[in-house]
Amino acid sequence: MAVSSACKDGSKVAMDNGKYVRYTPEQVEALERLYHECPKPSSLRRQQLIRECPILSNIEPKQIKVWFQNRRCREKQRKEASRLQAVNRKLTAMNKLLMEENDRLQKQVSQLVYENSFFRQQTQNATLATTDTSCESVVTSGQRNLTPRDASPAGLLSIAEETLAEFLSKATGTAVEWVQMPGMKPGPDSIGIVAISHGCPGVAARACGLVGLEPARVAEILKDRLSWFRDCRAVDVVNAMSTGNGGTIELLYMQLYAPTTLAPGRDFWLLRYTSLLEDGSLVVCERSLNNTQNGPAMPPVQHFVRADMLPSGYLIRPCEGGGSIIHIVDHMVLEPWSVPEVLRPLYESSMLLAQRTTMAALRHLRQISQEVSQPSVTGWGRRPAALRALSQRLSKGFNEAVNGFADDGWSMLESDGIDDVTLLVNSSPSKMMGVNLGYNNNGFPSVSSSVLCAKASMLLQNVPPAILLRFLREHRSEWADSSIDAYSAAAIKAGPCSLPGARPGGFGGQVILPLAHTIEHEEASYLRLISLDDMTIPGDVFLLQLCSGVDEHAVGTSAELVFAPIDASFSDDAPILPSGFRIIPLDSSTGAASPNRTLDLASALEVGTTANKAAGDNSGHSGSTKSVMTIAFQFAFDVHLQENIATMARQYVRSIIASVQRVSLALSPSRFGSHNAFHLPPGTPEAQTLARWICNSYRFYLGVELLKCEGSESILKSLWHHSDAVLCCSLKALPVFTFANQAGLDMLETTLVALQDITLEKIFDDNGKKTLCSEFPQIMQQGFMCIQGGICLSSMGRPVSYERAVAWKVLNEEESAHCICFMFINWSFV
Repeated sequence: MAVSSACKDGSKVAMDNGKYVRYTPEQVEALERLYHECPKPSSLRRQQLIRECPILSNIEPKQIKVWFQNRRCREKQRKEASRLQAVNRKLTAMNKLLMEENDRLQKQVSQLVYENSFFRQQTQNATLATTDTSCESVVTSGQRNLTPRDASPAGLLSIAEETLAEFLSKATGTAVEWVQMPGMKPGPDSIGIVAISHGCPGVAARACGLVGLEPARVAEILKDRLSWFRDCRAVDVVNAMSTGNGGTIELLYMQLYAPTTLAPGRDFWLLRYTSLLEDGSLVVCERSLNNTQNGPAMPPVQHFVRADMLPSGYLIRPCEGGGSIIHIVDHMVLEPWSVPEVLRPLYESSMLLAQRTTMAALRHLRQISQEVSQPSVTGWGRRPAALRALSQRLSKGFNEAVNGFADDGWSMLESDGIDDVTLLVNSSPSKMMGVNLGYNNNGFPSVSSSVLCAKASMLLQNVPPAILLRFLREHRSEWADSSIDAYSAAAIKAGPCSLPGARPGGFGGQVILPLAHTIEHEEASYLRLISLDDMTIPGDVFLLQLCSGVDEHAVGTSAELVFAPIDASFSDDAPILPSGFRIIPLDSSTGAASPNRTLDLASALEVGTTANKAAGDNSGHSGSTKSVMTIAFQFAFDVHLQENIATMARQYVRSIIASVQRVSLALSPSRFGSHNAFHLPPGTPEAQTLARWICNSYRFYLGVELLKCEGSESILKSLWHHSDAVLCCSLKALPVFTFANQAGLDMLETTLVALQDITLEKIFDDNGKKTLCSEFPQIMQQGFMCIQGGICLSSMGRPVSYERAVAWKVLNEEESAHCICFMFINWSFV
């Protein structure tokens, strides 16, 4: 019988005579109970049900099958109807939000048209008096309120009401000229409608979105800034008072971490006002308290710069059918004068404020909403909230390492005379790994009493942060030292508590844990557990790695890679020592992200027109970008090993800096955008000409062709990609290298820029130096020399073996010696 043979409420059954009879309530109750136990029973199971339930004995198994089919169909229809209703409510709310936003934009357009007409008239009929008046209005509009404010309860209420009015005018009005944030596409599945400020004091960002949480819950989450704002170090409620209208006024002191080692942190002295509007909307608004009298004040704090928060906050409106519509405004004056000039764009970029603060709040709310509506447990037995908390611990630990505040127990070590790497030591109880230094079966220290942090910051040119960070994540062997990884990993082994589902050697390569807040496409983030495939590292030691901002299409280009060694006994309260990289753009006008590009180093080194095709439009976007990379690495150690660990940490971070410089130069989209992109020293001929001289001289002295190609451009390209290492050195008393092809740079582990600091004698061992000294006159007289195989050294001190080498004199157009060229054949690292 067809499924449609039963009536829509499932309370009738078809008998053999074709007539319908109703199920009794007892039969329906029994069938419903059985359905919840097994919604899709087999034929044997249905027969068993009839035997076990005498009340169903007069119903044929065929009819039982039809009832279950209809019941599953109705369940599916109910779920689909519920889903469509939720989507419809979401679209209705989004449509309302977009209509309100459209009305606000129409008002802003009208106001701008009026102002444009007014200024045009002022210009046409300009007089000295009117010019002075207009200039005065423009200047005073950006000034802060310098009049002392009354901080008594009545005065604070007055400030609170004023803050509320100014905040609402920014959230829903035209008090600030908002422009759509580049790259953001509003829609029901996006993070929301995000805008940034234009032409207002400080930096400001605004966002509107939908969340499936009630307004009171939204306000509770957002007021707990430490739970979602990863740049926030502390929020202390100094005082609180209730107002007559049912609101609450709180006095807050807040500290923010500095994003880089080159700048101090920011702190704020704030008034926060929570109130309920007549339409049922909940408002939480804030502003800095400046020049107050008759009330408490927060004196300046060491290592922090007091910044200002202009009226900001959250407007939370209930949505029909549940959930909330939220408007977020962040408006700050971050005192850019207090940082080096090169870093000022970090504190003058509304896009970075939107990315790191405003959008972070919306993402956190969206994630909490998803967890409430779809509670799930991962295969590790851990809920998303636990994984999110773990990622927050990683971020906070890395921020603590970057900032190194004295009240956290950090003290600075003396420099070795070079200030590129800063070392700090922490022996506070919160950082202690144990009280006694022990050793595990692998011979590594298993507990430690102190922590050392080595940190540095460097400026990068023409490298998209997302691409560089993704390369660092996927090619760890390019910069990491496995022996140091082994020591650091073993030193942090602590605690007998087992990680649910974890056992030594049970992870197998790489296990990806789904990070709770990675629900948006605008900024991909991942929390991963990585097994380091190295024999020197204990089998039960892994890296817990947090990576964000690796999507080139993400809005904003900040990128972060943070990791910490853990072992199979890792527990929720076990201490972790995060290390890693943070790359932040320094261009305040950064636009949409660049298109996808490969991570293959060779693809970034194409010559001429090929490079332009590889780079695509990205060269126009990223060709002039600057960013700051901050590196911080932490090591657990026993106090009596401090001097040795300090030396090791300095060398390690310096080697990482050198590796990052080499990789960033290779990944630069404009690396070979023109024939002059080799950046040879002054007085050196262009790369094409030098390549032709090298090949012509090789043919002249050795009688064979070095390359098989035609045309100057193809000569340069073929020489660059030649499998053997080709290097040119000067004819000075102490020869230095002036050019190398890709294989030569790889062999020396350097870049074209750093190549100029390497002397010829540095790459040879003692035997090689003796051979070179004895045979060098032959090169100048005969023009060439063949060198037997041996060992040379890279710039990083690694030994390199080569089967044989050829050296010849490179002649210029006047047939005079220009340089000496070496070719190392079949080389490899030992």
